[in-house]
Amino acid sequence: MTRNARQPEPSIRRLRPVSAVILLLFAAPGSYGAVAIASAAPREVEFNESFLQRGGRSIDISRFNKGSAALPGDYRVGLYVNEVWQGQGRVSLRDIEAGSGNVQPCFDRDLLARIGVDLVKLSPEAVAWLDAGAGACLTLSELVPDAIATFDVGEQRLDISLPQAMLNKQARGYVDPKYWDDGVPAAMLRYNANVFRSESGSTSSTQSYLGVNAGLNAGPWRLRYSGNLTHNDETGTRYQNLQTYLQRSIEPIKSQLTLGDAYTDGNVFDSFGLRGAMLASDDRMYPESMRGYAPTVRGIASTNAKVQVRQNGNIIYETNVAPGAFEINDLYPTGYGGNLDVIVTEADGSVHVSTVPYAAPVNALRPGMNKYSFGIGQYRDDGIHLKPFVSQAAFQSGISNLLTVYGGAIFANSYLSGALGVALNTDYGAFGFDATLAKAGFDSLPDRDGQSFRLSYTKQFAPTNTNIALAAYRYSTSGFLSLGDAMRLRDLDDRGLAASMPGTQRGRLQATINQALGERYGSLYLSGSVQDYWNRSGTDTQYSAGYNNSYRRINYGLSANRQYDVNTGKWDNRFMLNIGIPLGSGAQVPYSMTTYQHDSRDGSNSIQESISGAIGADGALTYGLNAGRSTGNGGSNSVGANVGYAAPFASLSASASRSNSYTQTGAGLSGGIVAYPGGIAFTPNLSDTIAIVEADGAGGARVTNASGLRIDAWGHAVVSGLRPFERNDIEIDPKGLPMSVQLKSTQQAAAPTAGAVVRVRFETESGGRAVVLRAHLGDGKPLPFGAEVFDGEGHSVGVVAQASRIVAHKIGADTGELTVKWGGGQQCKLGYQLPTTLDGKAAPYYLTDSACI
Repeated sequence: MTRNARQPEPSIRRLRPVSAVILLLFAAPGSYGAVAIASAAPREVEFNESFLQRGGRSIDISRFNKGSAALPGDYRVGLYVNEVWQGQGRVSLRDIEAGSGNVQPCFDRDLLARIGVDLVKLSPEAVAWLDAGAGACLTLSELVPDAIATFDVGEQRLDISLPQAMLNKQARGYVDPKYWDDGVPAAMLRYNANVFRSESGSTSSTQSYLGVNAGLNAGPWRLRYSGNLTHNDETGTRYQNLQTYLQRSIEPIKSQLTLGDAYTDGNVFDSFGLRGAMLASDDRMYPESMRGYAPTVRGIASTNAKVQVRQNGNIIYETNVAPGAFEINDLYPTGYGGNLDVIVTEADGSVHVSTVPYAAPVNALRPGMNKYSFGIGQYRDDGIHLKPFVSQAAFQSGISNLLTVYGGAIFANSYLSGALGVALNTDYGAFGFDATLAKAGFDSLPDRDGQSFRLSYTKQFAPTNTNIALAAYRYSTSGFLSLGDAMRLRDLDDRGLAASMPGTQRGRLQATINQALGERYGSLYLSGSVQDYWNRSGTDTQYSAGYNNSYRRINYGLSANRQYDVNTGKWDNRFMLNIGIPLGSGAQVPYSMTTYQHDSRDGSNSIQESISGAIGADGALTYGLNAGRSTGNGGSNSVGANVGYAAPFASLSASASRSNSYTQTGAGLSGGIVAYPGGIAFTPNLSDTIAIVEADGAGGARVTNASGLRIDAWGHAVVSGLRPFERNDIEIDPKGLPMSVQLKSTQQAAAPTAGAVVRVRFETESGGRAVVLRAHLGDGKPLPFGAEVFDGEGHSVGVVAQASRIVAHKIGADTGELTVKWGGGQQCKLGYQLPTTLDGKAAPYYLTDSACI
């Protein structure tokens, strides 16, 4: 249901006493109430004042008969269509009939297109009005039958209700690229510094680290740099230049262009570093409902029907369709799958059920979707001296629900590789198979060529809810070398050290099984991997199993790990038991974690007890205490503590521990700085894609998007972790603001491009003070409940509330006169005199008495 469904009907509306109080208290200027302005003419209503608990006192609520009408003008608003955000836009409000108070939003062809109206479906009359309507204000209901527009003054948003038949079909979560925001020019710096000191007897060592990530934004371009500085007493100081690149989004082809240092995606070949140019598809540019793999559901409806899609008994999609063929291609990916039940309920009540297989094959795409990547430049690996020229191309293409094909090729100096594979979604699970051929040449070694084959399988077994997350086997012939192995061997060959080349992989098998045992019985997992080599004896083997559950507020888990040590030829078995218990009730109570571990390698046993928690309204101060005892190798006792504080400008941490004669201490500092046209902002956390909130005078208000984040004294806050190319809601909680500061809106939305610094402004009204006046008429009788109050310049500053009290905002002078007006043209004036301070301090509001004469 849209907001418009709550508009008043043309009959007498009954107002509950509590509702009336809330309405009047928050109808003052700067309040957050909605103002309904429908495309149909506003309807006048009368509230029956006999339902208000007034105790025989007079009241006047006639000013609410037409709502709180907005003034004509241009507004920058958030556009919401059927309660879904569509971006920011400018809307013009006009008084349709001069003096009527019928203020309505005006629509033209551009605005209709922006809100998703299919212009082809407009009537010939509506098209003619749009073509000839220069200077006219065309309302939404004139252009689109049964459509309604509602303007919310408090939130500065335009809510639009449109019939589904008039909308362009878009996938769920779709944000039109024209609303993507490249952000403002900005410079960013993220830093992470720590120092660590250890002492054992007469020996001590100090190590320090400083990591930096810097960036510059200009339009759609993003320049990024990362590096670190390390120092220790033995090796001295070293600086590493890790990565430098220039990147931008290219919307028409849903891709990212990267110039400089980059990494290939690893979907077809093993990922490797590249210094050059890369152009690759970016899944984030598609709506979330179009990313990853999910089958397309097709069917036929005989009537206007309801279609439900269920998975494992849960409804994951529901829609209404017209008679004829239908297609659903925007299902969200759901883990590793589970067959889909498609239930079509016709208008006559008949039901048709069909099943669509659904598992998640490796590298699978939706039908009709394609991905690609192309890179060219120097091979980059800091571990070797060679920097050969290399190029790679890879692709994936979704052919149908059953089949996805993928492949690629690598060309490098004396190296060539090609791959081709298929992903299959079947009733028996998801299969993937690919083959890779490679040929490598060397100066003093024989040339190598070979093949590598990979088979993968995933499946969820519905009867037992058993999920085989991944079972994969890869076999490589003795002559096969991946690009990375070939480059390392060539580097060793050039230095005459080819014999020291580590073993090359022969075969690898890995599998993971997850089993849910029911709501009360927890879950179980099993995993394992086995890998052997052509030129090295022994097999790397590892198995693990675990069980997790909870009883009331107690969490517990048991795990076992078995690993074969090739160097010693022995098995190492480890068992661990964890028990977690909150020490009290509430959001920030201390949490106790007890861990017991047994290691079969040396027969040792250890037990560790830790207590952690947070302090403060926002949990800004965190702490932890731990103590432990271990047997084996002489046994040891340990004790330690750590503390962290998320300050408004940075995050600080410190730790200390001692185990027998070994002592260690450490401290850390991290945070970020952003410089942009509006100033400089500091933050304890900084991600790549951010929003800078600007709200003048709102220092101390909490930004609800991030735990503990508040507006600083300069009216700034940095919101990190925004999702690129998606709608991100940013909301400010006005609780705690001075009564003299009002937010015109408390929520806005942004759709940044990757790496953008978007500027989100919240308009505020400040100045003057908030006053509560205990007023009465000259004869001692109370003022009419609901009467409006004006200042000396004729601005509305408040209303008369219960007990004849006036709640007034933005009172500027210490002394002055207010005018109270109510029905029938009646009015009176009252003077006031305010103290400049309250007990020597500025007060949030002032309370005084006055008579209205």
